[in-house]
Amino acid sequence: MSAHTGHQHGHHHHGDGEAGQDIDWDAMAAHLEREAELRAPFVTEAVAWLRDLLAAGGRDPDAVDRLLDVGSGPGVHSCLLAHAFPHAEVVAVDGTPSLLERVRDRAAREGLAGRVHTREAQLPDDMGGLGTADLTWTSHVVHHLGDQQAALDALAGSVRPGGLLAIVERGLSPRFLPRDFGIGRPGLQSRLEALNEDWFTEMRLALPGHTDTVEDWPAMLARAGLTYAGTRTFLIDLPAPLDASVRTHLHAQLARYRDTLTDLLEPGDIPVLDALLDEESPTGILQRPDAFYLTATTVHTGRAS
Repeated sequence: MSAHTGHQHGHHHHGDGEAGQDIDWDAMAAHLEREAELRAPFVTEAVAWLRDLLAAGGRDPDAVDRLLDVGSGPGVHSCLLAHAFPHAEVVAVDGTPSLLERVRDRAAREGLAGRVHTREAQLPDDMGGLGTADLTWTSHVVHHLGDQQAALDALAGSVRPGGLLAIVERGLSPRFLPRDFGIGRPGLQSRLEALNEDWFTEMRLALPGHTDTVEDWPAMLARAGLTYAGTRTFLIDLPAPLDASVRTHLHAQLARYRDTLTDLLEPGDIPVLDALLDEESPTGILQRPDAFYLTATTVHTGRAS
């Protein structure tokens, strides 16, 4: 289990780690780290909201002493959590050692090595060995597990009385080009999104222990024994022109679409993707002035009694 592996349905990682395919974890880790840095403002806003929820439930957020980031990936969220809860130990949990190494490196760079620790574990089987926390955070992990309800049940068991479970799932897919950007048939991103929905469905069907689930997250949190505490969606809105780091991320994402969806794309869309991937062309995503980045990420919360 790795945070964001394959990914964020309704977002950006479709095709990032299909079962049965070899994964270049160095390239994957760099992609995940860039993306998490791009979305850091959402995490900062979400954590401020979670602090308010803890206070509303009678917990002093400044007294929080242990957090779990389950499916931490390279640890961008883990470090943001540590900054937001300055007296807490943050345990970054992931199933990929190379990603946990990045967590440790980032924590050291940010002066957090004494409070951000790592654990290699798989969800849900290893969840019981992670101990308890005042806040358990997991981002785009549950949908990669065959039985999503069982995963929530395991996660809920980690939350101390009065504490919170925060599940980051769904939202709105990123948009970064106009509907008609002057190459090929208009509406490329809508077509890519539809293909991603199909890919996601097939990915879930192939997961071990797949169980059909109506993705009513408040109801699922209640079935896990938690009191639903609220849902909020957070916007990332970066207007054109984009800086180089965002363009690099979008180039990598388009390359993943090109590799993963080639057999599903309309024939006319393949040369369009190739044009967008051209690193030297003014029509490529690395150069064009009309590229923007707009997406929304949703957080669902439950409180332990």
